[in-house]
Amino acid sequence: MSDASSPGRKRSEKCRSPVSGLEIEVLREAGEWESGTEETVRRAAEHAYVVTRGGEPAELCIVLGDDALVARLNKAYRGKDGPTNVLSFPAAEMPDTGVPEQAFGDEQPLLGDVVLARETIEREAGAQSKSFADHLTHLTVHGVLHLLGHDHIDDPDAEEMEALERDILEDLGIADPYSGDAAD
Repeated sequence: MSDASSPGRKRSEKCRSPVSGLEIEVLREAGEWESGTEETVRRAAEHAYVVTRGGEPAELCIVLGDDALVARLNKAYRGKDGPTNVLSFPAAEMPDTGVPEQAFGDEQPLLGDVVLARETIEREAGAQSKSFADHLTHLTVHGVLHLLGHDHIDDPDAEEMEALERDILEDLGIADPYSGDAAD
């Protein structure tokens, strides 16, 4: 990703929730994101965290990107061409930086990064007759659950993850994203 001095990059203030203990930073890295997007992704991430972890202190970063950024990351880290709607980079799976673990002893656990692709999310929302905000919320929840160790590689894990997503989204007033023919 670009450095902090890159034009167009906007870093939000880190916000720690008094309810969940989760600190969330949102980066507007690329793409034309509407005002209010930061609040949408923060709310989704926080609720996913509260439901799965409670109030343990932790932090994560949500990157608001575009198809070009996500396509580069998808190729570099997953070996896949083209963009996808959301990528998750759990901190536990990041390469060793060579920094001694005790250097972070006083810090809260870093969960990792969730990267969202604006254009792909918009296309999918339209194709699935969903609102952009609802689809964005779902994908943020999905990405955070990946950071927390959930996956959908095999059927039992996928069923468990989807059930958790449905519960979280229902709490947020969002319809089941897997109902009907419009499954993600």
